[in-house]
Amino acid sequence: MNIDLNTVERVAVLAKLSFNESEKTKIQDDLNKIVAYFEKLNEVDTDGIEPLVFMTEEINAFREDVSRLEITKEEALKNAPQKNSDYYKVPKFLERE
Repeated sequence: MNIDLNTVERVAVLAKLSFNESEKTKIQDDLNKIVAYFEKLNEVDTDGIEPLVFMTEEINAFREDVSRLEITKEEALKNAPQKNSDYYKVPKFLERE
């Protein structure tokens, strides 16, 4: 498979990206290298090879999920620039239409 400039332009439109001509040429070269790499992987004989579910034989050692109080509400709010009883107050940053 060979990536041409029309393919690069189509992908750019789908991704809502814009490129100048030199960038398109560079992207075309990069995409052709990527495709060539994957085509090279197709040459590898994988007959009789089971797909991997996990990369290693290691088993996760999960810690016990224990709830504990590290800091009180008062300590957490102590240095807040603005607060309202139990909550931080922050400036409004979304406008409703």
